[in-house]
Amino acid sequence: MLSFVILSCHEGSIYYKFISLNLSLIFYQKGGKVSPKFKRCIFTFFLVLIFFAPLMTADEIPSILNLKERAPVFDKWLRIRLEKVLPEVMRRENFEMWLVICREDNEDPVFLTLVPDTSLSARRLTMLVFYDRGEGSIEKLTVSRYGIEGFYKAVWEPEKIDQWQCLAQVIKERNPKRIGINESDTFAFGDGLSASLKAKLVQALGPEYSSRLHSAERVAVGWLEKRTPEELDIYPHIVAIAHQIIAEAFSPDVITPGVTTNEDVVWWMRERISKLGLTTWFQPSISIQRPKEGEPKDPVIRRGDLLHCDLGIDYLHLNTDTQEHAYVLRVGEEDCPQGLKDALAAGNRLQDILLAEFKEGRTGNEILASALKKAKEQGLKPSIYTHPLGFHGHAAGPTIGLWDKQDGVPGDGDYPLYYDTCYSIELNVKANVPEWGNQEVTIALEEDAAFAKSGISFIDGRQTSLYLIN
Repeated sequence: MLSFVILSCHEGSIYYKFISLNLSLIFYQKGGKVSPKFKRCIFTFFLVLIFFAPLMTADEIPSILNLKERAPVFDKWLRIRLEKVLPEVMRRENFEMWLVICREDNEDPVFLTLVPDTSLSARRLTMLVFYDRGEGSIEKLTVSRYGIEGFYKAVWEPEKIDQWQCLAQVIKERNPKRIGINESDTFAFGDGLSASLKAKLVQALGPEYSSRLHSAERVAVGWLEKRTPEELDIYPHIVAIAHQIIAEAFSPDVITPGVTTNEDVVWWMRERISKLGLTTWFQPSISIQRPKEGEPKDPVIRRGDLLHCDLGIDYLHLNTDTQEHAYVLRVGEEDCPQGLKDALAAGNRLQDILLAEFKEGRTGNEILASALKKAKEQGLKPSIYTHPLGFHGHAAGPTIGLWDKQDGVPGDGDYPLYYDTCYSIELNVKANVPEWGNQEVTIALEEDAAFAKSGISFIDGRQTSLYLIN
């Protein structure tokens, strides 16, 4: 047994993350072959060495790979996903073949998740063909001028045959009964085939095979939402980076009360993310709540303010989405008002209520309705607008409320919950603060969580106490 203790910081509290890799009793006894479990352990072992050395302290951002180092990590994950995730999803949705067809600068939403890290776009007209022979892994082909070496077998000879005719030939030779294409009225992630390309596909296939075309919207969503063990192993590290950026932003190193504005902090976050070699998938935000009586209404951060941030980063093609709060201490104060503590505790209680509703097979709308009902029965003033997380920030999977649709979300909210998926637990509660003249404040929280057979849990903890800024 080989074990590590990784030290990270969030909220001024210390979390110990234990990563254990059992390297014994995982060989096959015959033939000297190495089991798949051993291969995954070795891969994870080296990733841990790269990611978590040196150990983090309270003042450090977790280690971040440079661009060259990231590519083989993502490509390794892609090979695993093509071997494990894709067959599972295609068979679950009853498709023998799946087509992903798109053009350069108008890529299908799933395209970049199906190609290596260095494939930054489609090339001209790119056609990917996935065919399930029913005997092991999926056959992966590309009918494109530029092949994708090491991942897809190139089957088009441009000098001999038209591209569409070649695609039709590939399909007819395999004779699939159900062919999936990415068109959907419900899911943007499953609607990547343009109308003009579909028309050309139908023309090339003719009536018989065109009648076998069906929406593969749930294949696209299933492919995107499913997280592998390798991805889940590293996700805590990615969320920890986001948490540490917030901790830095909500500190005297960034905020000088009476001088710093909320937009100053926003742009500090953008610059910090950029300097780390990362990207953000939306503009961060900092908002201010303060007592209405006797306080100026301006963007300057002042003592006694309650601050709120919203931040999301993209690293290794996985995204985070986090909302947390800070309090700016008044002169002579050592802690925030009890009313604000109670408000945050109410937000944590709403998180607990929502997480308890996560059960495999339930739809987003069912989870939303049950959680809201129980929260109101406990006297909370809740609003829930939780979304999937993964290759995208607002990712593929069941929508669990929108801020303006608390009665359910038709379509997206009717999709069921599957294991090995991630969510940004986004919600808010309203509470009155006695110290502010019983003024109502909004505690808006967002923390990232993973759902598995063992249950649902926060990926890198959650905020249970306000950041305090002197």
